[in-house]
Amino acid sequence: MSKDLMYKDDIQRLVADAYHALDDPGGPGTRFYSPDQLGALPDGARRWALGVGNPVANVALSDGDVVADMGCGSGIDSLLAARDVAPSGRVVGIDMLQPMVERAGTFAAEAGLDHVEFLRAEMEAVPLSDDSVDVVISNGSVNLSARKSRVLAEAHRVLRPGGRLSVSDLTIREEDLPPEILTHPAAWAG
Repeated sequence: MSKDLMYKDDIQRLVADAYHALDDPGGPGTRFYSPDQLGALPDGARRWALGVGNPVANVALSDGDVVADMGCGSGIDSLLAARDVAPSGRVVGIDMLQPMVERAGTFAAEAGLDHVEFLRAEMEAVPLSDDSVDVVISNGSVNLSARKSRVLAEAHRVLRPGGRLSVSDLTIREEDLPPEILTHPAAWAG
């Protein structure tokens, strides 16, 4: 068994527990978006913005692009991407938590976006065909995976030749932290 698989189930449980405990997070991730971007979103999507950046701002999306949002959460980046790829493009948001997938679908419906869909799946096993998307985005999610190399391999697999990747995330040198910090639930999902 490879090292990155050792605590996968435990880490996923910690992440799920942390997100299930949220009631109304108040949108701490909204600080990364422009007023125009935020104004185009339903209030609930803004309140559930939990990301650590704005991957949509860092990739040139255009009409017709197919986008995969890995670890989409409540869908703020999927919704913004859907606006940028309209009318002929589409967005697929992927998240391992069913409540997030449902929340994102609700926000998409409120925004009147019918060319975005949300799937419950792990980022490490994306349910899309090889070479099927133009752009992969992710916001504050790769760091939550115990199998980061697998997440990036999946992004590479689904991207078409010449496809683009835009990831906003947190990084840390694990060897700089003691084990009691690295294995603490807040270090994975806080």
